[in-house]
Amino acid sequence: MSEPARLPAAARAILRGDRRALARAITAVENGDPAADAILGAIYPRTRGVPIVGLAGPLGVGKSSLINALISLLRASGRTVAVVAVDPSSPFSGGSVLGDRIRFEGRATDTGVFFRSMASRGAVGGVAAATLEAARLLDAAGFDIVLVETVGSGQVDVAIREIATTRVVVLVPHLGDEVQTLKAGLFEIADVFCVNKTDLPGADIAQRNLRDLVVQGRKTEEWATRIVGTSTTQPNGIDALWEAIEAHERYLDASGERARNERQRLSTEIVGLVRDRVGRELAHELEHDPELRGLLDQVIARSLDPRAAARRLRLAVRRTE
Repeated sequence: MSEPARLPAAARAILRGDRRALARAITAVENGDPAADAILGAIYPRTRGVPIVGLAGPLGVGKSSLINALISLLRASGRTVAVVAVDPSSPFSGGSVLGDRIRFEGRATDTGVFFRSMASRGAVGGVAAATLEAARLLDAAGFDIVLVETVGSGQVDVAIREIATTRVVVLVPHLGDEVQTLKAGLFEIADVFCVNKTDLPGADIAQRNLRDLVVQGRKTEEWATRIVGTSTTQPNGIDALWEAIEAHERYLDASGERARNERQRLSTEIVGLVRDRVGRELAHELEHDPELRGLLDQVIARSLDPRAAARRLRLAVRRTE
């Protein structure tokens, strides 16, 4: 039996570009369906490490419009594009609130573009762990570029650093003092700053202020954060934005940063997966195992503090290994 024949049917379908199979696999990942394990395991050796470009920034800065403009640019050059837009979650259903598909419905007939809106499900930065696995599926499906738009939740938006190879922080003139970007932590993750809506007054001042901040806060790395001005209404600056992104991707390869970042990213991912799975299992055991229920009862009765209970629980897990 040939190697492709040994792959799960869903994985084979994704590798040959079946969009429905891809959508179903992303749903399985998003829902924590165990069936996703076999698919992800099968496609992982066939991923190519395509650029994953994250666009972060406050609500209202025009990230979706920028993505639309970037798609037009990339499609004109013959490249295929996948977009993952991470929306806030409903506190009741866990589903996506904004439903970003509406923003991109004009792309529905373009087979070179794939769009997926995903719920943040309360994950830090609105970027669920499933987002990285979704990007991996999109990579295996043959897309040249993956764009990830984050929820725009301010400080916690920095979680995009665990997913994207290049991080673009989008701001607009007069949205607020650029120093607020420092407070939000976005300054530290930006590989490229994009001052969008340059048709508005104050764009030059915003770019100059950012340039001063970059010079003052520059680290020892060789990469100097780029600052690009764009407008999607005129439009202009989209070429320059993509050139800055490509320049950073080339830097990652030339400097060896890509390999170092990938190692750190995978280490974080593996630990996170173990933590999440063990946490779910322990939460279940605390409710259903008689001995562990007793431990929880002691904490509720204030006869044992949570830290001491956690130590006992850890010891109990070690004895069963």
